[in-house]
Amino acid sequence: MKLKTLLLSSLLALAFGASTAQAQTNLLSTQFRPVEEAQKMQDVLLKGAGAQFIAENGNTFMTRMQAELGAAQGRVHVTLALDGELSPVNAVGGFLDLDELTKKLSADREFNPGALQIGKLGGSTAKFVPFVMNTFQMAANKEALKYLPAGANLNTLTWTQLIAWAKAVKVATGENKFGLPAGPQGLIHRFVQGYAYPAYTGGLVRTFKNADAEKMWADLKDLWTVTNPRSTSYGFMEEPLKTGEVWIAFDHTARLLPALNDKPDNFVVFPAPAGPKGRFYMPVITGLAIPKNTPDRAASERLIDHMTKPVTQAAALREVGFFPTVKADVGQLSRGVQLAAGGVAATFGGQGARAALLPAGLGAKNGEFNKVFIDSFQRIVVKNEDVKAVLADQGKTLDALMKEANVPCWSPDASSGTGPCPVN
Repeated sequence: MKLKTLLLSSLLALAFGASTAQAQTNLLSTQFRPVEEAQKMQDVLLKGAGAQFIAENGNTFMTRMQAELGAAQGRVHVTLALDGELSPVNAVGGFLDLDELTKKLSADREFNPGALQIGKLGGSTAKFVPFVMNTFQMAANKEALKYLPAGANLNTLTWTQLIAWAKAVKVATGENKFGLPAGPQGLIHRFVQGYAYPAYTGGLVRTFKNADAEKMWADLKDLWTVTNPRSTSYGFMEEPLKTGEVWIAFDHTARLLPALNDKPDNFVVFPAPAGPKGRFYMPVITGLAIPKNTPDRAASERLIDHMTKPVTQAAALREVGFFPTVKADVGQLSRGVQLAAGGVAATFGGQGARAALLPAGLGAKNGEFNKVFIDSFQRIVVKNEDVKAVLADQGKTLDALMKEANVPCWSPDASSGTGPCPVN
């Protein structure tokens, strides 16, 4: 272990040697690693900041940070990574408390409150400052709006209202105009994990097969009766929205964006519905954290200041396609992007909205975890199998997986301490 640490420390020295010789501030990032994106980060977003962008594979991020934190003095000033990547480093005390910095920055820029809350990583103090974000949301053709249930508001829509809306569209048009990305390349598992399950059960793993979950699956089966049957082939919802084959859809913002850019006058975007346990959303958020042994805290804070300025945030949306975590002027960007940005902000900042985080800590088991939810959807909703029987069967698979991976619960589930998240 000592030899491994020494070797990693040597590699760190080689990686950072040139930049530290020039007194640059080092930004170690698991995000925006493709060559074109990395170049934009260096040449555009970091312009004038005196900083060096250094890409790091997310799979080796924890190992690298362990070596970094084991040094007498670190070489990394700021890390840029997903919240799920930052969390394990924070769990071993690797980051400084950023409450004072966040308060200082908030004096002249308006952060998204949902993003700030996630920056606490489940604790009571800020451990990272949010950089950029993305998520999933709903999109609808304006033709569908006339069929909304009486009194329904898109930004406060419920699952009951969504189902009634889809049914009203079917009655009026004779067609199933609701659509889901349930094809082989689709993200239907995120629809189930981050939206349906939490909204109905308040959890995910812990509540996988309880009575609330049974009600959720029954309602999804009801919704499926007015869902376009071609949904089982949809990977991206952009095309069926553009052609009008689908009028109401759910998908990742990036997969909706081509339709919004192509026909911005035709669509509205809004948060996914609320259920009996509230409104949830699945954030894809990157944060800026300062290692506890940063070589220069003042330089680290200056870099975070630069990265969260509204002008830098707008540039991030323009250059790398992720959305601002502070209020920024995006008026110079396409109307479709502006529309999507408004939807992302409404999703993160919705009244009472709570985050259902991406699965964390599963490593190589992540695909197996997602498959449980994909298979459950296929068997219950598409093939109309018995809800109780499927949940009992898939629950055994999920329970074995969680125990083998020994992964504790993450939001929206209540903490399980250090033990594996239980399947109830």
